[in-house]
Amino acid sequence: MPNTPCTLSLVVLRNLPLFSGLDDVELEKLSKVAGRKRVERGAAVVRAGESTDSLYVLLNGRAKVTNHDEDGKEIILAWLGQGESFGEMGLIDGSPRSANVIAAEASELLYLSKEAFERCMRDNFQVAQKLMRILVQRLREADRKIESLALLDVYGRVARLLLDMSELIEGRRVVKKKISKQDMAKMIGASREMVSKVMRDLELSGYIRYDNDLLVIPGA
Repeated sequence: MPNTPCTLSLVVLRNLPLFSGLDDVELEKLSKVAGRKRVERGAAVVRAGESTDSLYVLLNGRAKVTNHDEDGKEIILAWLGQGESFGEMGLIDGSPRSANVIAAEASELLYLSKEAFERCMRDNFQVAQKLMRILVQRLREADRKIESLALLDVYGRVARLLLDMSELIEGRRVVKKKISKQDMAKMIGASREMVSKVMRDLELSGYIRYDNDLLVIPGA
């Protein structure tokens, strides 16, 4: 169970996309029931199969959503960054946690108990609406991933993953987030060796290049 809740500032809550539409009165109510916790790199925030008792939002840091295949190998389902939430599905349908969430670096989280979450959803339609959009977006991303695994070879899966992770900065499409080839392999269902080969081929062919710590995708 998380630590005892402590009061969160209105500034912190207002800067979270899920609660950004609330007025100060509602934010004040939320601050009194929301808690804060810190986790170290590698720590499990939630584990698959556990009962769902809280909604979490990353205040800072990064986390990965994982599960295991039939052989016990880790599969990375998604990466979560600042401002992103998890744990809401189990609070809505009452099911146990469907995946693990592991801190990829030291992180700080906000959490809401099931009762506080349900009250917030009931009293604030804009929060419910934003949550629905988040869940729809995740469903679309899951559909894209299934399509990639079914229809694309490893080259295509690596290319799509890089494009999905990239962002447009000053006219260039770049991948800022550092991710190991092992983690890439776990995300696309391939071996680390194959991912390394594909990355080398893409670089030699000019489809990607490195600029200091950035991976650049020319022409994308």
